Amino acid sequence: MDILSEITDYKRIEVELQKQAVSPEQLREQVRDLMENSPAPRRSMKRALASSPAGIIAEFKRRSPSKGWIYETAKADEIPAAYEAAGASAISILTDEKFFGGSLRDIRTARLLVDIPILRKDFIIDEYQLLQARIAGADAVLLIAACLTQEECADLTARAHALGLEVLLEIHSPRELAYISKDVDMVGVNNRNLGTFVTDVENSFRIAGQLRQTIAGV
Repeated sequence: MDILSEITDYKRIEVELQKQAVSPEQLREQVRDLMENSPAPRRSMKRALASSPAGIIAEFKRRSPSKGWIYETAKADEIPAAYEAAGASAISILTDEKFFGGSLRDIRTARLLVDIPILRKDFIIDEYQLLQARIAGADAVLLIAACLTQEECADLTARAHALGLEVLLEIHSPRELAYISKDVDMVGVNNRNLGTFVTDVENSFRIAGQLRQTIAGV
C-alpha cells in the first residue's frame, strides 16, 4: 500500500468515528447559525493570491510521513501571525493529526490572530470535513485529485461553495487535468508524488503548458 492510500483509508475511518461523536446534522446546524449570525465577508484566497506580487502560501506543518517531526512544538498562536507579518498572501494549515501532527484547533487559534485567508489542508473526502472547516474559520479547502474521482471532486467543490469556502485543487499528473472545471477557484501542481512522497521539481514545469491550455478551454 502506498502512503496516499494509507492516509485516505485511515481518513475514512477517522471521519466515521467523528460522525459518531458529533453528527453531520449537528455540524450543519452550527454552520447555519454561523452563516446567519456572521455577516462579515469571507476572505478570498483567490483574490489575495492574484493581487499579491509574490503570491506566497505559507504552510503551518509540524510533521510529515516522509520526514517525521519537523517542528513538534510549533505554536499556532505564533507562527501564522509571523507568516502574515513577513508578507504571506495566505496560510495553509495542516489539520491531519495522525500523519502531520495538526488539528482544527490550529485553524481556530490562527483565525483570531491573522487577517489573511486560511486554507484547510487535509485529505478531504467527505462533506463532513467541509463543515468542520467552515466552523473552524477556514476560508478555503484543499481538494486532492489523487484522493477523489472527478465526480466526487465536482460534488465537494459545489458543497464547499455553498458553505462560502473556496477550493484549491491539487493535481500531480497530466491525467488529473481533467479534474479542472470553471467551478474550481485555484489550481496547484504538487511536485511530490503522494504515493511515494518522492519529489520531482520538474513536474510543475512539465504540466504548466498543458495547465494553461486546459484552463483556457474551461
